[in-house]
Amino acid sequence: METLLPRAAKAATLLKARGETLAVAESSTGGLISAALLAQPGASAYFRGGGVIYTRQARAGLLGIGDADLAGFRPSTERYAALLAERARERIADSHWGLGETGATGPTGNRYGDAAGHSCIAVAGLGGTRAITLETGSADRIANMRAFAAAALDLLIEMLEAAPPRS
Repeated sequence: METLLPRAAKAATLLKARGETLAVAESSTGGLISAALLAQPGASAYFRGGGVIYTRQARAGLLGIGDADLAGFRPSTERYAALLAERARERIADSHWGLGETGATGPTGNRYGDAAGHSCIAVAGLGGTRAITLETGSADRIANMRAFAAAALDLLIEMLEAAPPRS
């Protein structure tokens, strides 16, 4: 958590300065992104909510994403991470930004054929939607969870710094 807290503090500062809010839909990070953001003083000013979207049931129940929404693509892709980010932003009221994360932490890969250490992360907001893929090459579950959460916070910071001001 110690490596995540400075990143979360920077994201929190940017969100508060912009007067904007965030919703999170994370999977293989298991809540680390949300925990780091919520550890910051004044989190209620910018954190609107989030969920660990770890199963098909959570995806449908919390974000309203059904099989029809996935026609033509699969989970654990940049497109799916973008869908998570966009849907979190839409479904959690008063969210200016959405962050989505999906992947395979290890020690084995996921059922879609991705190796351990694979994560797709997306941020959707005022500057559009951007998704990235991270491949750590490691089967260390805990290290991957930390690396994925750090990359997600870094992408959020990057998007916040590049976004135009709210009109």
